[in-house]
Amino acid sequence: MSLLGSLFKLEKLTVTAYKTAARSGFGTRFEAMFNPSSYSQSYAIEWKRRQGINDSGAELQYILSEPSELSLNLVFDGTGVDQIGLFSFTSQTVAARIQDFLDVAYTYQGSLHEPAYLVAEWGELSFSCRLSNVDIKYTAFDRDGTPLRAELAVTFVSDETAGKRAKRDGKTSPDLTHVRIVRHGDTLPLLVKAIYGSADRYLDVARFNQLDDFRNLQPGRQLLFPPLVNLPRGHSKTGGS
Repeated sequence: MSLLGSLFKLEKLTVTAYKTAARSGFGTRFEAMFNPSSYSQSYAIEWKRRQGINDSGAELQYILSEPSELSLNLVFDGTGVDQIGLFSFTSQTVAARIQDFLDVAYTYQGSLHEPAYLVAEWGELSFSCRLSNVDIKYTAFDRDGTPLRAELAVTFVSDETAGKRAKRDGKTSPDLTHVRIVRHGDTLPLLVKAIYGSADRYLDVARFNQLDDFRNLQPGRQLLFPPLVNLPRGHSKTGGS
């Protein structure tokens, strides 16, 4: 592409699928037909009130920060609005474009046994995520009922690895009780290392949380990481020997 062409090339929002939580093993990529007119990001914190005699004066106790969310709308149009003269930028139907998006972000991947790991990118936005929800609204049709225009309301949920979350949040104090919700790609040794600075006590944490199989953490499960002084030691050495 010429320098002049690259200067006027419109950067499109893309969603790229990967095969691992570390975003390696590149799969397929979806490119938006039209960039969204806006997008929104939401952040939520879960609190509870400390137990006390006087509830009206109880302080809030931090429990966890929920994964952030990215919400945006995608528009697919097959009425020729992207056509200049006799030239059209795409020959894909609206239904085909929708299927392309679903194949990347929604479809179950046999090699993963779940949908793909995603990165949504546009300009300065780079969001490691998984698809949370997509609502498809068809707003125009051909005479035979073929969809000519569709609007997709899409929500992605953040899916950072344990190491990246720990580095971003700076949660390294071993003197506080931490609560974590297991996410895809988390392992107990990594979570323990992120909180205590070392993975040595991961078997003790497994016993503390009564985990039947610490090697296969179930996403959505809540784990407690008490202060080290309150974490009982097991009879066997860490690492199992």
